[in-house]
Amino acid sequence: MKPDLFQAPDYYNLDDLLTDEHKLVRDSARAWVKREVSPIIEEYAQKAEFPKQIIKGLGEIGGFGPYIPEEYGGAGLDQISYGLIMQEIERGDSGVRSTSSVQSSLVMYPIWKYGNEEQRVKYLPKLATGEFMGCFGLTEPNYGSDPGSMITNFKDMGDHYLLNGAKMWISNAPFADIAIVWAKNEEGRIHGLIVERGMEGFSTPETHNKWSLRASSTGELIFDNVKVPKENLLPNKSGLGAPLGCLDSARYGIAWGAIGAAMDCYDTALRYAKERIQFDKPIAGTQLQQKKLAEMITEITKAQLLTWRLGVLRNEGKATTAQISMAKRNNVDMAIHIAREARQMLGGMGITGEYSIMRHMMNLESVITYEGTHDIHLLITGMDITGIPAFK
Repeated sequence: MKPDLFQAPDYYNLDDLLTDEHKLVRDSARAWVKREVSPIIEEYAQKAEFPKQIIKGLGEIGGFGPYIPEEYGGAGLDQISYGLIMQEIERGDSGVRSTSSVQSSLVMYPIWKYGNEEQRVKYLPKLATGEFMGCFGLTEPNYGSDPGSMITNFKDMGDHYLLNGAKMWISNAPFADIAIVWAKNEEGRIHGLIVERGMEGFSTPETHNKWSLRASSTGELIFDNVKVPKENLLPNKSGLGAPLGCLDSARYGIAWGAIGAAMDCYDTALRYAKERIQFDKPIAGTQLQQKKLAEMITEITKAQLLTWRLGVLRNEGKATTAQISMAKRNNVDMAIHIAREARQMLGGMGITGEYSIMRHMMNLESVITYEGTHDIHLLITGMDITGIPAFK
């Protein structure tokens, strides 16, 4: 088992922009990833299995709803702390960060923001510790980038709702205790429903044969005349804006997370280049390898500055959906490019599980698509600057 020698790059002294609390939160998450994730993650990725034993630890480092108020079991941290935790977890593995992101931004966030007090008290404390795990049902087999055309629906049956439909590509689905499901009522209005495992007609088949996010558990949500109690409707927001608000929070976390994956690939490539001798000198002494490394650290630094500023705007309640889209798109693209360059620097060793690079590269192929594809985020920026939607 290889030791985790990761050293985080900070070329522009960004630590000076962080509070002592930010650094403590980040360093705690970093130490946990080195201790609990790095030693096992290659094995679990090869097995295509999520390491459920890390769920308790994820809760302890604030991986589940760190910005949720303490009265509901959260840590009451700010948005930059949330981002730094996502960065450190994704430095370990994008699939593990997906589990954390979904629980935080797509399950706890809507219950906190759109739920009532009874729902918050019932679910949030158990979600914060990982005693309950959740998932988020928006994407359907026929509707990904166009979620407003969903066909999953529910009918008012008097004393309960009757839910029918299906969702696809759902992280955490196979083991989730609850699902936040977005469905249309009889008037065609989108609402969120809390669906619990064990409700008759609710099943979560696992998705197999993935080449990406192999250490993450992905599945479907199937609703066949599921009776959902009326008190499980999220009452405080409806319409497509409700799930999109959750996605803003999740995409913000991804923008930070992708930096973690990029940092790990850069750090691995830098260390390898200094140690790998060809033609009587380290390959780090050649112009082409220095070009790769110099461009990597430049792009990481730009992404760090972009995302830190976005975190400040989030803390102030000023960050727009379009600003979040820009950061998600830029940072994932940056990370996947760095992963590919780093893989080349390691030559044949770059494709083996002895190093993290190929795993990051495969994972990022999913991250660049989920929670808004690379192209859709571009069009969100385009609409924002021109006022003309190109995707309608």
